[in-house]
Amino acid sequence: MNSPINSVMTLKDWAMLLSLSILWGGSFFFIGVAVSELPPLTIVTLRVAIAALILWAVLIFSGQRAPRSAGLWRALFTMGLITNVIPFSLIVWGQTYIASGLASILNATTPLFTVVIAGLLLPDERMTPRKLIGVAIGFVGVSILIGPASLKELGSDTLAQLAILGATISYGFSTTYGRRFKTMGITPLQTSVGQLTAATLMLLPIMFFIERPDQLANPSAEVWMAVIGLGAFSTALAFILFFKILSSAGATNVSLVTFLAPVTTIILGWLILNERLNSEHFIGMLFIGIGLAAIDGRLWAKFKSHSASHISR
Repeated sequence: MNSPINSVMTLKDWAMLLSLSILWGGSFFFIGVAVSELPPLTIVTLRVAIAALILWAVLIFSGQRAPRSAGLWRALFTMGLITNVIPFSLIVWGQTYIASGLASILNATTPLFTVVIAGLLLPDERMTPRKLIGVAIGFVGVSILIGPASLKELGSDTLAQLAILGATISYGFSTTYGRRFKTMGITPLQTSVGQLTAATLMLLPIMFFIERPDQLANPSAEVWMAVIGLGAFSTALAFILFFKILSSAGATNVSLVTFLAPVTTIILGWLILNERLNSEHFIGMLFIGIGLAAIDGRLWAKFKSHSASHISR
């Protein structure tokens, strides 16, 4: 049974979601660097293994105990499979054939699948027309933000594009399934440690059997830095935030990070790299803002209340 969530996201929830969008937005950059010298499964395995090692150190240092029961570990292995092994492998493989811009647009369908899956499986996250409209508007915003040119690749490398979509469907199931950990008496840190450890144990034998990384040339320092960044920031820290938001605001709301990630990436590029902001960036961000507001529901509720009071006069 799932415990109640905030029907409307709090300011703290939004702050954590924005932070998560920065961490996960950077993952596409890190992967883009890593795939130049390393095969997909090796990148994915290194990503989750580095994150697991970091979080084990944090867990021990914080004095928290590792998950122990067999039932809990079964749930963590399932979570590791549908949150890490399947989607990470599909995304990294897909990005070896298609550009990161198109991958980001396809990844932005995650809230759509999550709204449908959570709406069918979770009684307190029922699908509503307002949520679906908000997701559709947000997706249009992401497409405008990243640029229509990215969509020109649609239709070519179809399998790679289907792989990214498969990852988003897996994410939809994982955010819905992950709601159960709040009721199982473990913290977001313990959940992250268990999930990433399970994913590492599943991926290691597959990686060695398929890609034989022991026979690969040693990657450059740039690639190692990208892989470490991917594991430390876009995975270890990101999943602690992910489970905090999931337990507080639910599956649909945490999936909104895929709308925010392109926004934060472009804004950081403007602030740090002096990249230019164009009109389509502002239009895209406006659409994303409208979509997020529709899903959040507060402005819509105020508008309905104001309209009702105006009509009653």
